[in-house]
Amino acid sequence: MHHQSLSGLYAITDEILLPGSALLSACESALQGGVSVLQYRSKSGAEDLQSFASRRETAAALLRLCRQYNALLLINDDIDLCQAANADGVHIGQRDMHIAEARYRLGPDAIIGVTCHNSDELVESSEKLGADYVALGRFFDSKTKPEAPAASITDLKRIRLKTSLPIVAIGGVNANNAQSLIDAGADMIAVINYLFSSDEVSARAKTLSTLFAQQRK
Repeated sequence: MHHQSLSGLYAITDEILLPGSALLSACESALQGGVSVLQYRSKSGAEDLQSFASRRETAAALLRLCRQYNALLLINDDIDLCQAANADGVHIGQRDMHIAEARYRLGPDAIIGVTCHNSDELVESSEKLGADYVALGRFFDSKTKPEAPAASITDLKRIRLKTSLPIVAIGGVNANNAQSLIDAGADMIAVINYLFSSDEVSARAKTLSTLFAQQRK
């Protein structure tokens, strides 16, 4: 299991904030700032073969960057793309394919993360099925997923006591509230908007990743 490496700043790409060629340079800035896990999230035109080829190319380029900065690349929701790009693993939601299928197709070394909102039951079943980490949230108002179910610091503390899996906290995370999540037991904080809607991607990533460096002392 890869639990040792699953800590720190977790960045998720967004097609609206990072159209086309902006994606790679913004991700490189984020990695320079200390991102340890990068999730490539590409939702548009998923069925289109040409778009699959271009997504595979993008994922391969992101993987090269991640290797350069000693970070992990996960693919949101797409086992085919994960295999084609040889990425480190996938992140799957509750409505997406099953953990067991992902594990079967990607093998024992792939990292599989699962969205569990604020549910003890989902965390427990994900752990039993062999997930490598669970994602909880949304903790704060989120621009990317305003309709996502809410989770509280109380939920995080409670679930922290019930699972040994690394926990990713997501939803409206920024420099002002990240510490509260780390203090409550989050191993990783996931950021989209705060990081990628900014001109100072690297500086913002550094601010957040530094919180973990202090934690480890």
